[in-house]
Amino acid sequence: MKPSAGRWCLAGALLWAALALPPVRHALESAMTLHMLVQIPLLALAGAWLAQGTPRWLERSLAAWNHRGISGLLLASLAGLAWMLPLALDAALNDPWTELAKFLSVPLLIGAPVALSWPRAGFVVRGIVLLELIATMLRLGWLYLISPERLCSNYLLDDQQRLGRMLLVIGFAVLLILVWKLMWGHVGGHATHDD
Repeated sequence: MKPSAGRWCLAGALLWAALALPPVRHALESAMTLHMLVQIPLLALAGAWLAQGTPRWLERSLAAWNHRGISGLLLASLAGLAWMLPLALDAALNDPWTELAKFLSVPLLIGAPVALSWPRAGFVVRGIVLLELIATMLRLGWLYLISPERLCSNYLLDDQQRLGRMLLVIGFAVLLILVWKLMWGHVGGHATHDD
């Protein structure tokens, strides 16, 4: 582990703990927009920072399973999609065990796998992941915006529509940034090759 990795790992643990504090948790779960666009990404960030402290021997052991980062990114995509569903958000608010599952699965099955897999992924894999992320945000944004009924029983229709608009804006913004980078810049660094 690099010396700076310990600091990132500590920062991840502190962020994770701070997000679990009842006042912080309740504030971030008070609105559908905060729940999906602030709390869940911050939990994933905590997991990504924690992953910086992964011992080298464990990274080498995972390399066989996570060739070119594909398995880890697929795992993160599936876990992320699960937490973007209205049913999952409702369940996390209504059931303490589902809330615990969110606080464990988002850092460990989304944040950490992305942090460990993204450097290993090549240009094509990164492109596919980014395009699927954009498509998911646009699909869900449109669904949340046009649905005449509440999809989450714990949140009001106007909050759901606000989330839909924000997902559409973020999706288009990421798409524009990606197109700009492809035309006038470069996308990411070089992938780390498996040994």
